[in-house]
Order: sequence, then C-alpha cells, then structure tokens
Amino acid sequence: MTLKNMLKLIRPKQWAKNVFVLMPLFFSGQLTNSHALMVSLLVFVAFCLTASSVYCINDIVDVEADINHPVKCKRPIASGHVTIRQAWVLTFLLVLMAALLLLTLPERAWMVLGVVGSYYVLNICYCCWLKNHAIIDVCTIAFGFVLRILAGGVATDIFVSRWLVLISFLLTLFLSLAKRRDDVLRMNATGTAPRRNTIRYNLTFINQAITITASVTLVCYIMYCVSPEVVAAFNTPHLYLTTIFVIIGLLRYIQLAVVDEQTGDPTKVIWNDRFTQLVVLGWGLTFLILIYL
Repeated sequence: MTLKNMLKLIRPKQWAKNVFVLMPLFFSGQLTNSHALMVSLLVFVAFCLTASSVYCINDIVDVEADINHPVKCKRPIASGHVTIRQAWVLTFLLVLMAALLLLTLPERAWMVLGVVGSYYVLNICYCCWLKNHAIIDVCTIAFGFVLRILAGGVATDIFVSRWLVLISFLLTLFLSLAKRRDDVLRMNATGTAPRRNTIRYNLTFINQAITITASVTLVCYIMYCVSPEVVAAFNTPHLYLTTIFVIIGLLRYIQLAVVDEQTGDPTKVIWNDRFTQLVVLGWGLTFLILIYL
C-alpha cells in the first residue's frame, strides 16, 4: 500500500468537516483561551483519525458496489491498490491512535471518549445498515455533526446551546440532501441507482426537502441572532448582520445544486468554489469582529 493510496483511503480533505468540534469554543467567545483551544484541537485531530477509520470501513463494506460504480471504482480498495486486510489494519491503527490521543486530555477524557465512541458506533451502523434507508441516512449524517459539537463542548466544559445544536443539524441535513440530489441525477441519467436507497428519492422530493431545510435553517439562525439570551451573552445586538452571509451562502449552494448540479461532495464545494469560500470567510470575520472586538 503506497502513501498515495493510503491518503486516498483515509480522505484527509474530508477532515474539514471536523471543524464543527471547534464551534462551542468559537461561539462561546473563548477562542483566545489557549488551554481550551489546545484541548479542542486535540479532539479535532482525534475526530479526524476516527472519521478516517470510518471511511476505511465504508470502503470495505461497499467494495462490491464500488467496483461497478463509474466514479467510486477508482477508490483504493475497489481498484485493487489496497487489500481488504491492509484496510482493516489501517482502521485498527487509526482507532487506536484516536483513543490514545483522547486519553491524554487533561480533563473529562472518558466523557469525550464516550461521545466520540458514540459517533463511531453510529457511523458503523450507517455503513452497514442505516445508509440503505432514505431520510434516515441523511438524518444520521446530520446527527454525526451534532456529536462533533457535543464532543467539543464536553472537552472544554462549554455549554452547548440548543441553538447551536439545531442550526448545525439543519445545516448539515440541508447539505446531505443536496448531496443525495446528485445521486438522483446520476440514477436518472444512467438508469442505475448509485445507492440502494436512491430509488426512494426523486427530484421533486429532493428539491422540496432542500427548500424546506434551507428555509428552516435560515429562520432558526435569525431567531438565534435576535434571541435575548444570545444578545446578552455577546453584549451586542448586531449579530443579525451575519444573516446576510447565511442567506447568500444558502442561495449559492442551492444554485450549485439545481443549476450547476455540482453538490455531489459538499467538502469538494468548500475547497473549490471561490464564491462559497468568500461567503464563509465574510461570515466568520463579521462574527469574529462582533463578539471578540
């Protein structure tokens, strides 16, 4: 197994998803707390290792289906560049390193390990069964992001608000549905469902679901920005200004999904779409100025 194939198997570009671990720290206004930041970064790395081990298991479970897939056939296991035995060994090493790293946390190590362990079990269930059931599959993915946030909150002893949980779940549900839209388009074009549950989706349902989740996400975010407890916590009534970036970002992603049909991989969109990058940067800087300066 070459380094190139190992990296393709563990998907380091997907590690950007684990930035959700840092959200409790960011939204609590404690980003400048060096101790809490160090702890959050340790959990971030542990989540990256854990997520990569899940990708290995996913590719092992899906190897037969991936061989017949026009894109996934190039994955290391499906293409024969990495054996199943090698993938299992790598999976074990990744899980072991993640567990050992979490046990080095100065406080609440076992609690954090429990949250990360729950994420791991949930995703194994997803790989083996849950991903075959429409709606349940996207909700499972979204809940995985909530567990990332909870892990960051537990590790730093920061209270995770209901707003952060709701917004994160809704946003990642929206992104997951947009990704499923790509599967439906491929099924319509080829006549073959890329996933077993794709036949339980169609463009009408997906488009309506995307619209609903985007709308609810936006409303929830606005309510968060103007809620009295949030205004009091950050000592500023101007958080609503960041809503501009949220609206533009949601519209841009819907444009990529419906017009450009390029939302098969949300992480790839973040890495490659300059417009989206500027919107996220603008939102982050505005929020940073409002709560830290």
